[in-house]
Amino acid sequence: MSRSMRVRALLTALGVLTTVGLTSCGGDDDSSGNASPDAKSSSASSGGAAQVAVTLASGGSGDTCTLDTDSVEAGPVTFTVTNESATGITEVELLSGLKILGEKENLAPGLGPVNFTLTLGGGDYEIYCPGATEESLPFTVTGEASQSTGGSTQQALQEGATEYGTYVDTQVSAMLDGVKKLQDAIDSGDLAAAQEAYAQSRVYYERIESDVEGFVLPGFKPTDNNGNLDYLIDMRASNIDPAVGWHGFHAIERDLFGREKITAGTKKYAAELTKNVTKLVDVAKTLTYAPEDLANGAAGLLEEVQANKISGEEEAFSHIDLLDFAGNVEGAKEAFAYLQPGLEQIDPELTATITDRFDAVDDMLDDYRDPNALGGYVLYTPALRKTDANKLSQSVQALQDSLSRLAEKVATA
Repeated sequence: MSRSMRVRALLTALGVLTTVGLTSCGGDDDSSGNASPDAKSSSASSGGAAQVAVTLASGGSGDTCTLDTDSVEAGPVTFTVTNESATGITEVELLSGLKILGEKENLAPGLGPVNFTLTLGGGDYEIYCPGATEESLPFTVTGEASQSTGGSTQQALQEGATEYGTYVDTQVSAMLDGVKKLQDAIDSGDLAAAQEAYAQSRVYYERIESDVEGFVLPGFKPTDNNGNLDYLIDMRASNIDPAVGWHGFHAIERDLFGREKITAGTKKYAAELTKNVTKLVDVAKTLTYAPEDLANGAAGLLEEVQANKISGEEEAFSHIDLLDFAGNVEGAKEAFAYLQPGLEQIDPELTATITDRFDAVDDMLDDYRDPNALGGYVLYTPALRKTDANKLSQSVQALQDSLSRLAEKVATA
């Protein structure tokens, strides 16, 4: 989305700001397929929704992710996730192709069960548990397939762009939940809890930052950073506007990780961050997207990786750059996934290439996962940057080159 479009969208935002909570990135699936003949029978339904239990546990050969059933009938489905003892699995996702339909994150062992509910059409899905000995579990929905678009390529692309708006809403809402926890930990003076909450809340912004850059609050000129939400939420030390000063995530990061202390100033930053992300929640609900916005946004997120994550500039004090890197890649992958049905009609070869390159980047990132590290990835220290930056950059560059071709294709389809 262009800066001018984003500014116009913000200026039409409602004056009364509300907060919504994240339950999932949900929506109907648009794939089709038949049930596996050896699929287990569906779990019992409750209140009209089929029930699926996902259990995470520590085993002799590693952490496991198991389902009590791998098949349900089409309709509402509730997934209940319980982490009994797995330390290496922190999230569970329901996938349709590359598209994340629902997810639960920050699944610490011993916490109570959490759930999300989606309405699913017949087809083949996947339960993804990164860090498990078997990460991908097939999941089948029997019965009538979801209605896929039978219209034009442009219709397929626009339907994807419209659905993508829901994804952005859920990410911003989850970020608000995260920064509230961050503020609570800071207000209580618990440095370790605040550091953990900082890492947990960061990834949501990284997934959608190309969609929210440039927002200017009503009453401010576009050039005035006092009203620029992206500046106020995510400004790095290297780009501080002296007339406005430092605000947001990275000012908090400096205190928590650089100074390793919580001060009255840290508490002020945290309260301000919660206030500004609350505004962003309502702003996000006013946005609409064109297909080329998704294509440009996906490419923009990969540019963010190259410019700020691989350089180590983004998380100069916490060194959780690889978590941010993964967030940017996941956000780009989601934007691409919502366009994919239309893109397969335009250029199936390029679509397949991009899919393969996303897989390659994901495989590379898996090498840096560490369930015991802050944010789930090894710290991106200067020593690691010296040895691995070039490899990371080259992997992303191949994907970035392919994504850069999408905007023109979808705009001229």
